Amino acid sequence: MIKSLQIRNYAIIEELEMKFSQGLTIVTGETGAGKSILLGALGLIMGKRADIKSLYNLENKCVVEALFDVSRYELKGFFEENDLDYEDTMVIRREITPSGKSRAFVNDTPVTLNILQDLSSTLVDLHQQFDNLDIHQVSFQLRLLDALANNKALLGQYQHGFAQYQTRRRRLAELIRRNENAAKELDFLNFQLEEFNAAALKAGEQEELEEELSRLANAEDIKTTLAAAFQQLSESEVSVIGQLEEVAQALKGIRRFDSRLDKFFERLDSVLVELNDLSQEFEGVAEETEHDPERIMQVQQRLDMIYRLQNKHQVASVEELLSIQESLQQQLNDIGDLSAEIASLEKEVHQQETTLREQAEELSRRRHAVVGGFENKVERMLAELAMEHARLKAEFTRLDELGPTGLDEVNFLFAANLGSRLQLIKDVASGGELSRLTLVVKSLVASAIPLPTLIFDEIDTGISGDVALKMGNILRKLSNEHQVVSITHSPQIASKADVHYFVYKKIKEGRTITELRNLELEERIQAIATMLSQNPPSDSAIANARELLKAG
Repeated sequence: MIKSLQIRNYAIIEELEMKFSQGLTIVTGETGAGKSILLGALGLIMGKRADIKSLYNLENKCVVEALFDVSRYELKGFFEENDLDYEDTMVIRREITPSGKSRAFVNDTPVTLNILQDLSSTLVDLHQQFDNLDIHQVSFQLRLLDALANNKALLGQYQHGFAQYQTRRRRLAELIRRNENAAKELDFLNFQLEEFNAAALKAGEQEELEEELSRLANAEDIKTTLAAAFQQLSESEVSVIGQLEEVAQALKGIRRFDSRLDKFFERLDSVLVELNDLSQEFEGVAEETEHDPERIMQVQQRLDMIYRLQNKHQVASVEELLSIQESLQQQLNDIGDLSAEIASLEKEVHQQETTLREQAEELSRRRHAVVGGFENKVERMLAELAMEHARLKAEFTRLDELGPTGLDEVNFLFAANLGSRLQLIKDVASGGELSRLTLVVKSLVASAIPLPTLIFDEIDTGISGDVALKMGNILRKLSNEHQVVSITHSPQIASKADVHYFVYKKIKEGRTITELRNLELEERIQAIATMLSQNPPSDSAIANARELLKAG
């Protein structure tokens, strides 16, 4: 519920404050006095775009601030979700600076316009002629029928189950997708592992094979070189070993004469032993080394296979290939068959769908049961508001699949005049017709649906007398359960007010400004009498105004 609205430096408003009744607040005034400006300021509170042209004084900032009692709206979750401090009394403030910058605050915390729009839409239902009103919306139309059909508990149960049903369906689709992908992945992993298993790789074999291939490829050179080395060391007439043995023999004869010679002899003897061993090894390797084309081909093929796998998996060693093989095997082990889980979830989804369809059918039955009476009441009340030939029909469409509200889609069709074809409301209703239709519809469901503060702008256009009086009675009744604000030119509607504001213009320092006055009883009589006749009002108009207020 909105408690007060403060406006500074907006349009032709220098500064004013408006306090609202918990019941019916009426705003009247001369044409052009600034009633619509009040709605424009309220629109800023509801998140509408700001314009520097709205500033009264271009050197000062514009501030519009509204105080709300939100204790009945269960908004704590919204505040927590958007990191806002919650209090039962909430302040929304909009500021427009002379530079054109606009800021919005909730309880002094800066917020985006999107957050402000979401929040204010739960608090204020602003009805102006030619606006896109929620009576057009299919979701709102279905909400009305559900409220009249007392579907709140059943619909809540259905929607809770539907949310779980949707979650399970998404889970089922994901499992089926994963199972299909797993089958494809399984084939691919098996293919890769078969290639690794066939390769039968061993750590360190690449280096061994490369060395063997090098030896085999150069067998002739190895054999020739080592054989020649053996000959030169041991077998030739002037072999290295033979010549060194002669030197050793000579040293042996003189070693006793000098201790240094004895050490020379020992060192030379050691060299001879090493050269004899080396000569024998040269001979052995030379004899066992043979050119083997078949073995060369085998080793080359094995290395080609290793190189191909390394290139394929972009690695440089057999050890890295073995690591990839181990990883593939682990992935294969981790892939399980989801068929059993899928079958179980399919059963759950089927059972839940059966239950939801039963609930949806009951919701639909209840909606159809109340729609006829609703249509008749709307048409009867519209007839009382000078729309004798208006017709309203709720057209149901049966959905093939379960939706968030069941199996029904509803469209309200409307015809304002005799002989007119029923069409969608947005296509046929004028501003005045739409306002009266909305007033009637919302008055019928006021006790059944949680509506926010309702603001009606000149819904009395084109009506007067007894019709206006009946519209005033509807607003009055509606205000028993909801806060209602109505801007009106009708004295009959104005007479129903709990609080009556009068908007007027005055000249201040050479400029026209808008002022607002909360009328006391005698002032109300004068204002309503003026609306009934002229300014100043006649005695009969004053008497009539007193009667209207007495009846109100």
